[in-house]
Amino acid sequence: MFVAALAAALLLNGCIADGGSVEPAGAPETLQQQQQMHNAPSSNTPLETTQASSKVPVYWIGRNGNGVALHREFRDNPGTENPITTALRTMMTAKPLDHDFFTPWQEPSDLATSISGKNVVTVDVSRDAFNSNLDAGMAQLAVQQLVYTATAAAASSGLIDSGQQIQVVILVDGHKDFMAFGQVKLGAPMVRDASKVAPVWIIDPQEDLTLASGPVKFNGRATVEGAKLKWQLFREAVNGEKALYLDGATTASAVPGQGGTFTFTVSLGTGRYELRVSLPAQAGEPGSTDTRSFNVG
Repeated sequence: MFVAALAAALLLNGCIADGGSVEPAGAPETLQQQQQMHNAPSSNTPLETTQASSKVPVYWIGRNGNGVALHREFRDNPGTENPITTALRTMMTAKPLDHDFFTPWQEPSDLATSISGKNVVTVDVSRDAFNSNLDAGMAQLAVQQLVYTATAAAASSGLIDSGQQIQVVILVDGHKDFMAFGQVKLGAPMVRDASKVAPVWIIDPQEDLTLASGPVKFNGRATVEGAKLKWQLFREAVNGEKALYLDGATTASAVPGQGGTFTFTVSLGTGRYELRVSLPAQAGEPGSTDTRSFNVG
């Protein structure tokens, strides 16, 4: 089945990428930074598992505490393009469901993707997608947003072997060496940078989703495996004011390869709620909180 899927992937529009050595997005300032980027634990950035073909995963830049990091949503797949192109086009043109998320990418006049037999995803995009003024840090995060979205879409659609490292080559108008947002040199194979993903985020439910009353299951992930997490549920009154309704604690999975996933279930009645999940500060690292609003009933 995988062979058939891979064969189909080779027919996708765009250039077929050659293999190559893995390099991070942009030249790191020091050797120490380069080593940290390459040695980032892969368990913190697990690939998505195969999902229903009606949805594609899209990563956005989201506010997380005092900083910004990558978060994921699943969006509708109209089925008019291959899943990787669809996910990237959504990332560059649509608005996130969560109001705390955003994207610096602009709608491209041309966009094509392909997969080589070496688990290399090639993205060929027109230069007008980069028409935003970003500093170096935000530009690197935006490039990683593309890398995460492309690899997620390839993995969730079953087009690549998710058991191996996946690389992404970004071409601009068919050429290498373009400076993304004037800051990050493209063209070399890149991989997911574990430091760019949010320390904790809520996966389910998605923003503004309406759920049936009764037991509601919450899913999420933390980059620290085995981390002790705190959660709070606020109920929103008619006037918009929020009051604490329930709180508790949960533990992120310590099983290697599960990426610190967590889950818990709460029975809820009709109303509008906001969930807040926090990873407390530890070992000199700042804490992090993600929020999600949803309806019940």
